[in-house]
Amino acid sequence: MRAVKAESSDGSRALASSAGAVQNENSAATDRTEAAPVESLSDERCRYQLVIFDWDGTLMDSAPRIVAAMQAAARDLKWRVLGDAAIRDIIGLGLPEALAALYPERSLSDRQSLQSRYGELFRQADSRPTPFFLGVEAGIERLRQTGGCRLAVATGKSRRGLDRAFAHVDCGRWFDHSRTADMTRSKPHPQMLEELLAESGVAAADAVMIGDTEYDLEMARVIGMDRVAVTYGVHARERLMASQPSLIADTFPDVVDWLMAAERARSPQCAMTDTIAGPKAPR
Repeated sequence: MRAVKAESSDGSRALASSAGAVQNENSAATDRTEAAPVESLSDERCRYQLVIFDWDGTLMDSAPRIVAAMQAAARDLKWRVLGDAAIRDIIGLGLPEALAALYPERSLSDRQSLQSRYGELFRQADSRPTPFFLGVEAGIERLRQTGGCRLAVATGKSRRGLDRAFAHVDCGRWFDHSRTADMTRSKPHPQMLEELLAESGVAAADAVMIGDTEYDLEMARVIGMDRVAVTYGVHARERLMASQPSLIADTFPDVVDWLMAAERARSPQCAMTDTIAGPKAPR
C-alpha cells in the first residue's frame, strides 16, 4: 500500500441532537429505513456488500451548530463554558456519554438538565438544514447505482435527530439500515455495528465503516471490520492512524473512488495505510 501526506480540517460530527437521547421508546424495528429501490445502471462494483457511514462530520458538517448549542446551554445554566476544541473532541459519542466526559464533576441530574437545554437549542438551530460535505450526494448516488451494495448509518445522534435530518434533505431513502446511540450502546462500543451486521445478514469481512473519529474506527477495529478515515472531520490524522484504517482520505469523492477500485486490500492489521490527499472539503 502507499502512504501519502494527508491533512485534517475543522468539520465535525454532531452529538445526539435531542433532549430525549437517553432512551428512545422506538423499538429496533423502527430503526430500519426502507431504502428506495434503485435499478443497477452502472457496471461498477463496490468492494463491500455493506458500507456504513457515520453521519455528522462524515456526511454532514454540523460541528459549528453543535458547539454553539452546547456553549449556549452551559451559559444559560450558568455552567463553565468549554472551548470549541473540548466539545469537538467528544462529538460522536452518545449525548449522555459526551456530557459525562465534558462535565464529570456534575451529577447525573445536573447533566440531564444540560442535556434538555442543549436539545432545545439544537432543535431550534436544526430547523435550518445542515449542508452535506462536497461530493456526498453525487457519491452516494454512485454507490446506489452499483449492484450488490447496501448503505447504512451508524451515528451518535438520537433516532429523532437522525430522522429529522433525513426529512430535512429527503435522504432517508438512500439507506437500507441505520442505528442511533439511543437505540443501542454508544460508540466506541461495537454493538451498533454488530446489530447492523445481524440485521443485514452481512459478515464483518464484507462490510466497512467510514468515519471521522477514533470512536468510529475503534468500534470497527475490535470486530475485525475494515475502516476508512476521513480527515475533514473531528479528529486529526495522527489520532485516526492509531486505529489502522485501510484508507485515509481528504474528500468524500476520494472515499467513493476507493470503494469502487477493483483491487481490494482488506487487512485489519495492515501496517501501512492507503492515503488519498486531495483538497480540503470546504466549510
